[in-house]
Amino acid sequence: MNTFTDRWRQLDWDDIRLRINAKTTADVERALAAKQLNRDDMMALLSPAAAGYLEPLAQRAQRLTRQRFGNTVSFYVPLYLSNLCANDCTYCGFSMSNRIKRKTLDEAEIARECAAIREMGFEHLLLVTGEHQGKVGMDYFRQHLPAIRRQFASLHMEVQPLAREEYAELKTLGLDGVMVYQETYHESMYAKHHLKGKKQDFFWRLDTPDRLGQAGIDKIGLGALIGLSDSWRVDCFMVAEHLLWLQQRYWRSRYSISFPRLRPCAGGIEPASLMDERQLVQTICAFRLLAPEVELSLSTRESPWFRDRVIPLAINNVSAFSKTQPGGYADNHPELEQFAPHDDRRPEEVASALVASGLQPVWKDWDSWLGRASQSS
Repeated sequence: MNTFTDRWRQLDWDDIRLRINAKTTADVERALAAKQLNRDDMMALLSPAAAGYLEPLAQRAQRLTRQRFGNTVSFYVPLYLSNLCANDCTYCGFSMSNRIKRKTLDEAEIARECAAIREMGFEHLLLVTGEHQGKVGMDYFRQHLPAIRRQFASLHMEVQPLAREEYAELKTLGLDGVMVYQETYHESMYAKHHLKGKKQDFFWRLDTPDRLGQAGIDKIGLGALIGLSDSWRVDCFMVAEHLLWLQQRYWRSRYSISFPRLRPCAGGIEPASLMDERQLVQTICAFRLLAPEVELSLSTRESPWFRDRVIPLAINNVSAFSKTQPGGYADNHPELEQFAPHDDRRPEEVASALVASGLQPVWKDWDSWLGRASQSS
């Protein structure tokens, strides 16, 4: 069976960079007028030439967002289960070479975290771990997912890439979605930043979304770590290519795109390519024009000022009051965190800001548990 690796091998990084940079204002205007964007249109909207068209780009993105999602913005929150990691990555606070305190939550600690999160009103949960297959792998997930799942309307994960059969099993335990970010689609730059561990395997990670689609996972999240490669424009175009590939083959699944920019962390690096806030707005809006039906998500990596102004344009999924360390909600230990969130407002503050912008915060928009099993089982 073909996977995205087959499509990736047809794509030339340097050629894509040249084509993006060669786009003209006429190309941008043509893209803005297109009813449905093609690949050339996406290149134009990611190009330097589109910088002067931010206002019409944002206006069209906002219209499409309101048409598809109304005024609603869904809330989710990450629950970090462990900061153990068997990888050595240059940009991550959990990297095995960083001399930080390590922690994996047990059953009682998970219960306390879930209680603290539910008290804040969250119904959509994202489980996050470092990548340690031995100590935080399938056995750990089998042990804890069912109890967590019974407490929330939907459950997503951001953990190490797994096999198709493992994803299929997790689906039976209540898993609704998986977020897996390629970090960068440039193979040699990827190798430069992933020094040890299973994460060194570029293609195992690249084909993870295909395995998710084959396993019938409902929602698949994509993204690149903006700033890791020498061209954020090419990486974002590669995310678009990946999305189009998956939508064509696994049309029963839903998709989500995130836009994480490098944030300060223990032992971290400086970005190789800088994306400023205007360029991030440009990129978010370009994705809305490319895929009006796809979830676009913005995390607490960004500042309160920026989030309050960008969410009304094209974002329909946000996190709030995120703690990036195990035990962060019931017992705050910042020395365990993966990175420092920029927007540390409490969820009710973020919700109030959305209401002030004419938006409707949504804490629960579905309950996939209905029809799967009784919550009391």
